[in-house]
Amino acid sequence: MDLRIPRIEIRRTSSDTQLDKVQGIKGASVYNIHGLAGSQGSLSIPPIHRDVPGYRGSNEFILSDDKKTTMDQLREIGPWCRRKYKSIFRKKILYKRVPVLSWLPKYNGEDAIGDLVAGFTVGLTVIPQALAYSSIAGLPAAYGLYGSFLGCFIYILLGSCKDVPMGPTAIASLLTFQVTNGIWQRAVLLCFLTGLVELLMGLFALGFLIDFVSGPVSSGFTSAAALIILSSQVKDLLGITAKGNTFVEQWQAILVDIHNTRLGDAVMGFTCIVVLLLMRLLPRVKFGPPEVEDQSLLQKIMNKTMWLVGTARNAIIVVVCGSIGAAFYNNGQMPFKMIGDVPKGLPSVQPPPFYVPEVKDANGTITQEYESFGDMLGSFGSMLIVIPLIALLEDVAICKAFANGKPVDATQELIAIGVSNIANSFVQGYPGTGALSRGAVNNASGVRTPFGGLYTGIIVILALLFFTPYFFYIPKAALAAIIIAAVIFMVEVRVVKPMWRSKKTDLIPGIAAFIACLALPIEYGILVGIGLNVVFILYHAARPKLHLDQLITPCGIKYLMLTPDRSLIFPSSDFVRNLINKHGLKNQTPVVIDCTHIYGADFTAAQVIDTLIKDFKMRNQMLLFLNLKPSVCNVFEGAELEYRVFYDIEQLEKAIQEIRRKSFQA
Repeated sequence: MDLRIPRIEIRRTSSDTQLDKVQGIKGASVYNIHGLAGSQGSLSIPPIHRDVPGYRGSNEFILSDDKKTTMDQLREIGPWCRRKYKSIFRKKILYKRVPVLSWLPKYNGEDAIGDLVAGFTVGLTVIPQALAYSSIAGLPAAYGLYGSFLGCFIYILLGSCKDVPMGPTAIASLLTFQVTNGIWQRAVLLCFLTGLVELLMGLFALGFLIDFVSGPVSSGFTSAAALIILSSQVKDLLGITAKGNTFVEQWQAILVDIHNTRLGDAVMGFTCIVVLLLMRLLPRVKFGPPEVEDQSLLQKIMNKTMWLVGTARNAIIVVVCGSIGAAFYNNGQMPFKMIGDVPKGLPSVQPPPFYVPEVKDANGTITQEYESFGDMLGSFGSMLIVIPLIALLEDVAICKAFANGKPVDATQELIAIGVSNIANSFVQGYPGTGALSRGAVNNASGVRTPFGGLYTGIIVILALLFFTPYFFYIPKAALAAIIIAAVIFMVEVRVVKPMWRSKKTDLIPGIAAFIACLALPIEYGILVGIGLNVVFILYHAARPKLHLDQLITPCGIKYLMLTPDRSLIFPSSDFVRNLINKHGLKNQTPVVIDCTHIYGADFTAAQVIDTLIKDFKMRNQMLLFLNLKPSVCNVFEGAELEYRVFYDIEQLEKAIQEIRRKSFQA
């Protein structure tokens, strides 16, 4: 038994010493109550109950400290600021917040080769994905490319994970569309404000907020988002016109216009899906022995070729389908809907737009109404919080997937993706983060450091400078097929079975988030899932479990030991009182509450414990406490409770025997 109270020294009162002499009760030193040397506070041991060799609660159990005047506190502001300045601007903090300083001095030739191969491979994946994701966001194809190069460069300096490739993602594109409705000025401003929120969250170390999004809710949201993204591409797959924000709205619009399906788009789209799914299996095909060391040179080349073809499948599909589209277009036919003109060259560097201009057609009809900055900000609403959280969730998922047990700095990732999005907004990009699919390609390609993002960004720049005229011929059905073939694997059906086996109630918030995200705007669906999680947490806090033990003292007196499994707070206090009363009435033996797991209590709980003590006193039943923490003692003392607490099981059982003997004598 060892109760340690920091910065406190023991002061025994004369009454305590006299009681010790009269009753022969052991002093405080036997209970190992110690203070630290040089302490400035004091603690008065409460008088020991005359009948029981233990401690009885009283209001003498207080902590005191020297009070400082207002002038003394004002004088300490300057030294406090200097200490904070020194603690922030340290070499360790600088290396933590600018990770490139840690790995760049150790950079070598092997790292350069690994990053070059990985950066080039990811670049082949980024270009078709960027073109496809911009259609999910409802924006022209060029905006996907605009948001795919500058963020890669920024992440090299600030990113803490080598596998994260910054750029547009399917989920970020979907959220962007639901907020901006395809207006590029809104999308670019959203990118700036999202980055600003992410940066502020990082500076204030708010990365812990993603802890409120549980695994089941995340799976439900991701699965629903995948189905919504898939549904948004059906219109391009069939060559029809359909609009809608939610899953239900999209399919209603698809069913209305499905009779206008274009045969050429449908054939190309479904063919591309089948080919992409087959090409996805190519990296699993191995020639020769399973061990690389035992393979011949030809077998190694063939295996590497299969891996490269499977990894670059999106780029291959875009090139092949673009060539087919160009061949038909040059012959005067156009059996496919194509993405159209993509502006050549890099975007102009300019501040994000803070208003939406009014646009009129040739007849003078207003096709786009003017919106002020306030109007745009109002239309963003809660998405300014939801998008940064989801972006962090995607980014941290990549970091954890390839961290190999190393800790992930969510705060640093917030800073990195925040600054990247702010920079992207100045080149007309829309919100992005790390994409798990590209992260897997990056890792499989042997990336060594975040420097691989340099080559990815350069490839995107080269595409904007030299290849945009050829993007005109890419069929929309091919891009839709690329997205559909990717997002169908985001539907996390595989987690349902282990979740059912592990804890069935976890399925409730997951399924609720899934259904709500499909039926409602996606931000409301996430809130539904998080809200249900909070309800479950509060329910468990309000319904602690009590472990029950029937024990016997050395003299044969039976008593009941009840052990709550968590702290006492106001939602659970009445429930605990009723349980203890129930077991006390049922057994009619002395009851001991083992407070080993009670690390905190509040005033409401203290009041309920006071009532509980009175309940036991009214029926002349013994109620004792064991191993009560000092912090809980403070709460009980402040509420002026009369209670008996012990820190040794032998002393406790002696007290039970003594009280029982005196009750029989009476």
